[in-house]
Amino acid sequence: MALKEYYPQIISTIILILLYFLAKFITKVIINRVSEVSQNALKRKKLINRYFDTLTSTIWLLILFAIWGVKPENIFVVLSSTFAIIGVAMFAQWSILSNITAGVILFFSFPFKIGDAIRIQDKDFPVEAEIEDIKTFHTLLITREGELISYPNNLLLQKGIVIINKKDYLKGKANAQTDEITI
Repeated sequence: MALKEYYPQIISTIILILLYFLAKFITKVIINRVSEVSQNALKRKKLINRYFDTLTSTIWLLILFAIWGVKPENIFVVLSSTFAIIGVAMFAQWSILSNITAGVILFFSFPFKIGDAIRIQDKDFPVEAEIEDIKTFHTLLITREGELISYPNNLLLQKGIVIINKKDYLKGKANAQTDEITI
């Protein structure tokens, strides 16, 4: 086979590679701007970048397969088998997916940020704490007593959250410390 037969695929692949890096650059710029507005931590920004890199790479691979003439039936057989295995594994751990999704929603909607003092409105286990870090699966909270609480991200979307004035929270923190000393 002559190389000339593959010129359209080679040119299309080169264009696709250029578009891939352009899309990756534009995505990073948008995420950086959203991160600056919401004052999110560097770790969170890297995590969201990784999510979108994975999505962009997957789309890029599917288009590349189409350019080179890989039959969709072959791709779908491999994908359906893979997703069946992953689906069975994730069905047992559905909360993992909901926590990841909630982490992405919290990143883009930024109802609260790292350093905010919040009160979680839960009748069984109310929590008043300062946000230490927002991770992929959970948010780290530090209470007035110095306890480190790992709170699942999906529960932060399900529960009512009150953002407390930082000065009031610090006053309560000082009172909690003096109460402990006087007792």
